[in-house]
Order: sequence, then C-alpha cells, then structure tokens
Amino acid sequence: MKTFNAKPSEVEKKWVVIDADGVVLGRLASIVSMRLRGKHLPTYTPHVDMGDNVIIVNAEKVKLTGNKLADKRFYWHTGHPGGIKDRTMGQLLSGRFPERVIEKAVERMITRGPLGRQQMKNLRVYAGPAHPHEAQAPEVVDVGSMNPKNKR
Repeated sequence: MKTFNAKPSEVEKKWVVIDADGVVLGRLASIVSMRLRGKHLPTYTPHVDMGDNVIIVNAEKVKLTGNKLADKRFYWHTGHPGGIKDRTMGQLLSGRFPERVIEKAVERMITRGPLGRQQMKNLRVYAGPAHPHEAQAPEVVDVGSMNPKNKR
C-alpha cells in the first residue's frame, strides 16, 4: 500500500465556530490547534496546510483554572533601562483586546515556521458572540461537551 500525501489542491477546508463561553483556556487552545493543523483528519499530511478555518466567539468569557487570573503574569521590555512591564491574565481578559489571550495560547501550540504562520491566519477570534462569517455557514463544534473537564 502506498503512503498517502495530500496535495494543497486536494484539501477541503471547512469552517467551524467554537463558543469559548465557560471553556478552559488550555483545553480550548489544544483542540483549536489540532483543528488548525488538520490533525483531526485521517488524511493529515504534516507539510500541507489542511486544517479548518476556526472562528472562536465569546473569547472574553474563557475560564482559567486555579488562581491563574491573578497569578499568571506576562512580561515584556520596552527597550529602555528599567523598562520591564507586566500584566496579569485578568488584566488582559478585562482589557481592550481579550481575544489576544486565546490567540497567543493557540499560537504557542502551533509549530513555528512558515506553515505555522499560514495556519494561524485561519484562526479568527472575537470577544463577543457576533462574527461576520455567517456566509461561510460554519459548523458548530461544542468543545464543552467533548469532555466534562473542558467546561468550568
């Protein structure tokens, strides 16, 4: 039997929408990264972008386990002397762009390189329940019901 290798022209990309309301961040990011890479498909080919287009809504309502909302800190440096800055996860989620928390969690689970950057372009995250992709007729994926630990 010959090994199957998918070609980019043979790939059928689906659109899926995931509601992040009450879903644990890491579990959501893991499932989304698998979908973006295409590892849920039996025809998965590592060097081809064959993942789905994923839409995540209600990003601001994602849950974190433990005390990560207050304890988990993100640091960056401005480049100036003494310019170390930090924000807690709670500040990021209640801030102006809560969708970045999910984007970064998924980005850190995707392989780094040109293919990973291409796959990240198939992710769309929205803070609220509305999204402008109704024309694509996305299929609803209920992450919370996949495993009881996914929902808080």
